[in-house]
Amino acid sequence: MRRLIAAFTAGALALGIIAGPALAKQPAKSPTIVDVAIAVNSDGPFAGSFDTLIELVVDLGLAPALSQNGQLTVFAPTDDAFDALFSALGVSSADEARAALGDDAVRNVVLYHVAKGERYAADVVTSSQIRMLNGDFAMVDGATIDGANIIVTDVDAPTNGIIHVVDAVLLP
Repeated sequence: MRRLIAAFTAGALALGIIAGPALAKQPAKSPTIVDVAIAVNSDGPFAGSFDTLIELVVDLGLAPALSQNGQLTVFAPTDDAFDALFSALGVSSADEARAALGDDAVRNVVLYHVAKGERYAADVVTSSQIRMLNGDFAMVDGATIDGANIIVTDVDAPTNGIIHVVDAVLLP
C-alpha cells in the first residue's frame, strides 16, 4: 500500500518537475485533484488505469470545477470498473454510454464519486454515509462505499483534496 501511495506521490511530483521549466515564469501552483489523476494515469503502477474517468471529467466539462479551490474527496473507479459497468449496460465505451444514457445521467454518475471536504481513509471508514456532489448519499461499510472496495487510499492532491481508488463504479 505504501509503495502505491509513494508511486502516486512520485507521479504527482514528476508532473511538477516536468512542467516546472515550462511554467517557470508563472507563480507556482500545487497539483489539483485533476492534475494528480492525470499524473497517476501517466506513470507508475496505475498507468492507464483512469483513462475513462479522466475522459468523462474532461468531456463533461467537469475539470474546471474539480480544479477550483475548496477541498474535495474523489472515489476514483478504475477503467476495469467502468468496463464492467459498460458490459452490464451493453455498451463498450464512455461515448456509447453517454449516447445511450445522455450526458446529464452520466454527469450525475461522475459527480456521485466526489464529495465536498478532504476525507482521509480514517474519516471515510468511520462514516456511515457521505453526501456526494450530485446530492445523494453513498453508504460506507468499513473499507467499502456502496459495495465498492476502496483499494488505494489517501492519494493527496495538495491544492484541493484527496483521491481514493475504488474497484467499481458507484451508482446513485
